[in-house]
Amino acid sequence: MTYFVTGATGFIGKRLIEKLLERKGTIHCLVRKQSMPKFLAMAETFGSEGKRLVAVVGDLSKPRLGLAPATVRVLGGKVKHFFHLAAIYDLSADEASQTVANVEGTRHAIEAAEALRAGCFHHVSSIAAAGLYSGVFREDMFDEAEDLDHPYFRTKHDSEGLVRKECRRPWRVYRPGIVVGDSRSGETDKIDGPYYFFRLLKKMRQALPPWMPTIGLEGGRINIVPVDWVAAVLDHIAHKPALDGHTFHLTDPAPRRIGEVLNLFARAGHAPQMTMRLDARMFGFIPGGVRAAIGNLPPVRRVVAVLLRDLGIPAAVMKFINYPTRFDCRETERALKGSKIKLPKLDDYAWRLWDYWERHLDPDLFVDHSLGGKVRGKVVLITGGSSGIGKAVALKVAAAGAKLVICARGEDELAQTKTEIEAAGGICHTYVADLSELKSCDELVSRVLADHGHVDILVNNAGRSIRRAISSSYDRFHDFERTMQLNYFGALRLIMGFLPKMTERHRGHIINISSIGVLTNSPRFSAYVASKAALDAFSRCAQAEFSDNGVNFTTINMPLVKTPMIAPTKMYESVPTLSPEEAADIVVEAIIERPVRIATRLGTFAQVFYALAPRVYEIVMNTAFRLFPDSQASKGMKGRGETPEPTTEQIAFASLMRGVHW
Repeated sequence: MTYFVTGATGFIGKRLIEKLLERKGTIHCLVRKQSMPKFLAMAETFGSEGKRLVAVVGDLSKPRLGLAPATVRVLGGKVKHFFHLAAIYDLSADEASQTVANVEGTRHAIEAAEALRAGCFHHVSSIAAAGLYSGVFREDMFDEAEDLDHPYFRTKHDSEGLVRKECRRPWRVYRPGIVVGDSRSGETDKIDGPYYFFRLLKKMRQALPPWMPTIGLEGGRINIVPVDWVAAVLDHIAHKPALDGHTFHLTDPAPRRIGEVLNLFARAGHAPQMTMRLDARMFGFIPGGVRAAIGNLPPVRRVVAVLLRDLGIPAAVMKFINYPTRFDCRETERALKGSKIKLPKLDDYAWRLWDYWERHLDPDLFVDHSLGGKVRGKVVLITGGSSGIGKAVALKVAAAGAKLVICARGEDELAQTKTEIEAAGGICHTYVADLSELKSCDELVSRVLADHGHVDILVNNAGRSIRRAISSSYDRFHDFERTMQLNYFGALRLIMGFLPKMTERHRGHIINISSIGVLTNSPRFSAYVASKAALDAFSRCAQAEFSDNGVNFTTINMPLVKTPMIAPTKMYESVPTLSPEEAADIVVEAIIERPVRIATRLGTFAQVFYALAPRVYEIVMNTAFRLFPDSQASKGMKGRGETPEPTTEQIAFASLMRGVHW
C-alpha cells in the first residue's frame, strides 16, 4: 500500500508515521528542501523500517504542493491514502501565516491529491473549526460554527470547508481536541493548551509550600487528548472501509474543567492546588462594555501584558477561559468499537507530561542563568565588600568577570580582599568610605563615576544591627540615629547618586540587602528593622517610578547570617544560620533573575499571618521576646560574661523559626 503524508515530521505526523510503518507499504512524505535534515533524522530513528520512507520535495505554499511532473507521473493512481496534517496549530501565530498554511496549504494539498488520483484524502482539522459554538457540537455539524473572529478558528473552519466543497476525491475529516504529549513518555515538541499554564504552576511551587490552599478559576471544559492516542485513532479509522464523507471528533467524551486540569498538573509538579475555584462565568453580570473599558485602561493593559509575558501565556488564550463548546464523538466511538484503542486517563499520565516539560521545554532552561551572563564586563559596586556577605558576593561576582568595585571603612581589609580577588584572576577596585557620613557617601559617588563612568549594579550591603529591647534604649536614642544613618540614609545617598546615570542609560539594577525582620517584626530589633523597613518602602516607591525606564530594584529580606555583625550575641552560635556563602548565593540569584523581592517562605508566611491575625501573631512574638533574654552586652555589661548556654526550649523555637532574629 502506498501513502502520501504532509506534515510527516510534525508533532502528530511523526506518531502517525510510526503507526503506518506497522503496516506494509511505502510512505511518501512531503518535505521542503531546507527540512531534509529533519526528515532524514526522523527516518533514522525508525531503523531499517525508515528505508520505507521516501522524501518528496515540495512546499505547502505552492500550487499542487510544488510537486514535480515526474513525481506526479510516478505516483499517479498509486496513492491509496493521502494524509494532510501540515498546518499551523498555534493560537498566537499571525493571521497571514495561518491563512497561508491552513487555508492555502489545504487548497494545494487537495490539488495534489487530485493530481495523484489518491484513493482517499484524510484531512486533519481541529475542534477549533467549531469556533466558540455554545453547546454540543456534533460530528455532522459544520456550518453551525459560531464566533470565528479569531484567525486560528477561522482558518481551521475555512480549510475544512475547502475539503467539503472542492475535494473530488473521497475524503474524511478528523477534528482532534487539544493534543498534548505522548501518554507513555510525556514527549512533546509543542507548547499548547495546558502547557501555557505550567510556568504559573512552577512559580506557585517556588513561592508556596504544596499544602498551601490557593484560589483559582474553574473555567469551561477543556478537551485534552494525548498525541499517541490521536495517531492510533487516525491510523485505525483511515483504514476502516465505508466511512468516506464522515467527520470524526478525536476528543474526550468526558472533558474536565480548566480548574480540575490545572490541579492535576499542580499535583504532578508538587505545586499548591487551587482548593477554591471561582466559576469565571460569575463575572458575566458585568456588562461587556464595562469590562472592555476597564480592560483598555493603560495601567490594566500594561499589568496584564507584563504578567502574561512573564508567565509565557499568549493573550489570546485568556479569551477562551470560558470555552463554551462540548464535542459529541459518537461516530468516532462507533468506528473504534472492537479496536481495543482506549483513551488514556489524564490522571494517569499528567505527571509524565509535566516531567518531560520541566526537563526539556521549560523556557527557563534556555535562558542564560549564569552569573557571568549578567555581570561580565559590567561595573558592580558592593558596599561592605571586605567582609561577611559583601566579601562572599564580591568573590563570586569578580570570578564571573565583572568590573568589581568594593568599599568599606577598613583600608587593610579592603586591600586583603583586593589581593585575594586579583590572585584568582578577577578585577577589583577599592574605595575607603564611611557610609554613615553623608559627605563620605557623596565623595564615593563622585570618585566611582569619575573612574568608571557609571554603575550597572549597586548592592547596598553595608549595614549595622543592634539587638536591644526598647525598655533598655530609653536613654540610647543615638542607637536609632546611627542605625538609620547607615542602613537608610547612607544607602539612599548612594542610590540617589547613581540613579541619574542609570536612568540616562536606561539600565541599572539596585539590590538592597534588607532583613527577614521587616516581615516578622522581630522584637529587640526595633532600630534595625525600622531602618531596613524605610529602605524597603523607598524601593517600592522608586520601582513604581522607574519600572518603565530599565532600572530595577530588588529587596532581599535576608534571614539570619553568621557574620561578624551577629558575633556579640553568643546565642546565635547554637541556632540555625546561613553562611556568608549561602547568603551570597541569594544575592547572585537576585542579580540573575532581577525579582522585585526575595524572601524565605517563613518570612512570607509571617507577613500573611500578621495581616490575617495580628493579635495572635503579637502573642507569638511576645512569647519569643520573653523566651530570649537581652545579651549582657546590650545591657551595658560587656566583659562580665554572657548569659548561660541556650536552653533546649530556646534552640527548638529558633529552629522552628529558622532564620529569624531573636
